[in-house]
Amino acid sequence: MADTPRVVIVGAGFGGLTLAQSLARAPADVTVIDRNNFHAFQPLLYQVATAALSPADIAWPIRSILKRQKNASVLMADVTAVDADARVVHAGPVTVPYDYLVLATGATHSYFGHPEWASVAPGLKQIEDATAIRRKVLMAFEHAELTGDIEEQRRLLTFVVIGGGPTGVEMAGAIAEVAHHALPAEFRRIDPHAARVILIEAGPRLLPVFPEDLSSYAEQALEKMGVEVMTSAPVTNCDEGGVDLGDTRIEADTIIWAAGVVASPAAEWLGVEKDKAGRIKVGPDLTVPGHPEIFAIGDTAAVVDAEGKTVPGIAPAAKQMGKYVADVIAARVEGRPAPDPFRYRHQGDLATIGRKAAVVKLDRLHLRGFIGWLFWGFAHVYFLIGLRNRAIVAFTWFWNYLTYQRGARLIVDSKASQKEANKDRVQREAAAVDVRRKSEPSAKRSAGADWG
Repeated sequence: MADTPRVVIVGAGFGGLTLAQSLARAPADVTVIDRNNFHAFQPLLYQVATAALSPADIAWPIRSILKRQKNASVLMADVTAVDADARVVHAGPVTVPYDYLVLATGATHSYFGHPEWASVAPGLKQIEDATAIRRKVLMAFEHAELTGDIEEQRRLLTFVVIGGGPTGVEMAGAIAEVAHHALPAEFRRIDPHAARVILIEAGPRLLPVFPEDLSSYAEQALEKMGVEVMTSAPVTNCDEGGVDLGDTRIEADTIIWAAGVVASPAAEWLGVEKDKAGRIKVGPDLTVPGHPEIFAIGDTAAVVDAEGKTVPGIAPAAKQMGKYVADVIAARVEGRPAPDPFRYRHQGDLATIGRKAAVVKLDRLHLRGFIGWLFWGFAHVYFLIGLRNRAIVAFTWFWNYLTYQRGARLIVDSKASQKEANKDRVQREAAAVDVRRKSEPSAKRSAGADWG
C-alpha cells in the first residue's frame, strides 16, 4: 500500500469514528490514533457517574468497531506534536506519516482562568471522569454514615453542580434521584432524603440554547425533584470545603463542574489561529488555513455556518463533519470534484431531567415531560453502537424505572486519588474508635452519634 494515500485521524470520538467508517470503500490507508482503546458515548457519561449504567454499557473497543474495515488500522497512543512540514504525527514511541491529517481531538474542561479548581470540581468528559465522580458521590453517603458530627453530615450530603447546560441539568436530576429513590432504604444512621442537591448557573436561566418555555419547565421539574436551582449566580471560588458565590458560602463535599469546555491543544501543535475556546478556525471545507491537507472537526474546530453562527459542539455536528471530510478526501483521492462547502443541519436539542421528565426541541416541535423522556430514551438507544449495548441499556432503564434501583453502585478505589483514599482511612479509624467507645458500659451516647 506504499502508493495508497495515507489518512491519519487523531481522535476516535463521534467525528473521528464516523470519518473512519465513511472511508471504508475509499482507496486510502486509514490510521486512527487515540489515547484510549475505546469509543465512549459521551451523552450517557452522566449515567455512569450516577450509577445507572456501567462503563461497558456505553463504550466499545475501537479495534472491534473497525475490525471488518480492511483499510483501517488503530494505534493506541498519545499524540504530542504534529510536524506539518514533514507531514508526520508524533504519537508516543512512533512517528506516523500522513498525506491527509484529520484532527478530531475533542475538548476538555474549562475553568475560566482558575485551573486550580480542577482538583476539587471535576468535570465529565471521559469514562475515568464518570467513574471518579461516581465514587465521590457514593463515598459521600458512606462517609456521612460513619460520622457522628451533624454539621459534617450536612456538608457531606450537599452536592453542588456548576453549570446549567444539559450536562449540569442531567447530573443534578440524576443525583437527586439516587438520594431520594435508590438509597433511602439502605442506610441506618442517615436519611439520604436529606441530601441537598444544588444546581448553579451564572446566566439568567437554565438550558440557554433551549426556548424559554422548555427552560422554565426544566427548572420547575428540577425543583419538584428537590433540586435547588440558583441562576444569575457566578461562582467566585471553589475549594475542598465548598463553593463561594460572592459573599455567599455553600459548604459541600462534592462539587461537579459542567460549566464550560476548552479545545485540545491541536491549534498549538500547528501554530494556527484559534478562537477563545481554543478551537482551530477552519475554512468552508473544514481545512486548516494554509494547510489544505489538514482538517479539523468536532470540538477541535470553530466552524461558522451560512448565517454566521458557530456550529455547536455536539455529537450530531461532529458526525456530520466527519462524514463531510470523508467525502472531501474521497473526492480528492478519486479525482472527483470537491463537494460543496460544509453545511450544518441542526437536528434538535434534547436534555433529560429525571424520571419521566425531559425536554426536546425539534425545529418548531417542543416536547416535555413523559413524552419528551420517551423520545430522549429512544433516540439515545438508537445511536448506541451494537445490538448488545442497545438491548442492555434499554433493559436497564426499564428495570430502573420499575424498581427505582441503580445497579452499578460499585465503589472502586482510585490509586490516582491518594488523598481521597487517606481520607477514607481516617474516617474508618475514627469510626472504629467510636464503636469501641460505644461498647463500653460507661460510654455516654449522644443523639448525633447513635447507631440505632
